[in-house]
Amino acid sequence: MNFLQVDLQIVQVDLNTIQVSLFTPDNPALYEEVKLYRTGREREKYDNMADLYAVINTLQSLEKAYIKDAVQPREYTASCSKLLVQYKAAFKQVQSEFQTVEQFMKKYRLDCPAALERIKEDRPITIKDDKGNTSKCIADIVSLFITVMDKLRLEIKAMDEIQPDLKELMESMNRLSIISADFEGKLIIQKWLDTFSGMSASEELDPEQVRQMLFDLDSAYNGFNRVLHDH
Repeated sequence: MNFLQVDLQIVQVDLNTIQVSLFTPDNPALYEEVKLYRTGREREKYDNMADLYAVINTLQSLEKAYIKDAVQPREYTASCSKLLVQYKAAFKQVQSEFQTVEQFMKKYRLDCPAALERIKEDRPITIKDDKGNTSKCIADIVSLFITVMDKLRLEIKAMDEIQPDLKELMESMNRLSIISADFEGKLIIQKWLDTFSGMSASEELDPEQVRQMLFDLDSAYNGFNRVLHDH
């Protein structure tokens, strides 16, 4: 009995399919797409793993750029803090499959030692080790800035959906000793807290207010990054 010799070579990978080339005597290059998922749940699993993979790779690239002095400390601190927040959110989505990030990196052959070190320390290299107190507070502030701005961009604009996060942001900034009482970012946030205090729970910001609040929060976030750089 003669068996047909078939060699499989992966030539392209995207989020949802693998494209393989089947080389046979009769078909020199027959391309066929193989789906990685059959259900919506399986697709979500692959999407979540792709998100985590991308965050770790980006963090590795950022660390290398900082080492080569290709990025300024202020920009590095802000980007690294944001990526660490995104990493935590992404890893939570795959914890049913992987107990540790090392397991994930080993399975998918992710050679990112600098990113792993940053994940373990849970702080940008520019932030001194203070047993986690300052670095945790900074991570909370970055996370809350991102959360509020993302909500506004997604047209989530009711008072009871924005005010709690904004209030927590102010409380976190008050706990961070390197931020002065007259820090402009605090004044901006307090202005919007005052605005929300005059609204009912279901009342929403109008489009002009949403645009202005996004502008104000972006300014406050940039000011916060400048404070981190100066310290």
